[in-house]
Amino acid sequence: MSRRTSRGNRWGLALAGLALAILGGVALARGLGAFPQDSAAARTPIVDDGMRAFFALHGWWIWWAVAVASIVIALLGLRWLFAQGRWETRRVVRLEGGPTGVTELSAGGMAQAVAADVESCPAVLSADAGVAHSQGRPEVRLSLVADESVPMSELTWHLSTVTLPHLRDALDRDHVPAVARVSLEPSSAPHRVVH
Repeated sequence: MSRRTSRGNRWGLALAGLALAILGGVALARGLGAFPQDSAAARTPIVDDGMRAFFALHGWWIWWAVAVASIVIALLGLRWLFAQGRWETRRVVRLEGGPTGVTELSAGGMAQAVAADVESCPAVLSADAGVAHSQGRPEVRLSLVADESVPMSELTWHLSTVTLPHLRDALDRDHVPAVARVSLEPSSAPHRVVH
């Protein structure tokens, strides 16, 4: 998830939480009789005869407005859902430069090298990698399929002692954020040939 998406999530959740807290507070205050009894008595139903008459008179456009609002909310929800899996990718990862210039690396080539390094582990059946660039720092996303019969400790050992140190050495960085999504599958059984 990109930094922009996570910032949008925080703001959206904060505003939704604030709106729900206000509505809950108003409902609680009405139920406790905090409002004047002539405007919102605690014992009267919220949908009374006046509300029913209003819907009966103007119902044709109110239900259309409700339908349009529901569709807009559903589309916004889908957009939000798709944004959760999106992260910013770059074709080139620009490293800090020195007096002689700036070093740029191909993000695709780096991702292929990381995936090949991960696949060198016997516990890994297949691997895919992607490189993003956030605030001047490269970030790595790994998606790999591991053999379910091999202990997970073997995989974590390979990632922490082989793959990530190679990546840090290649980028000349002390810390490179990485996220790994692991799926477990049975390894394909070796085919026996009988002569």
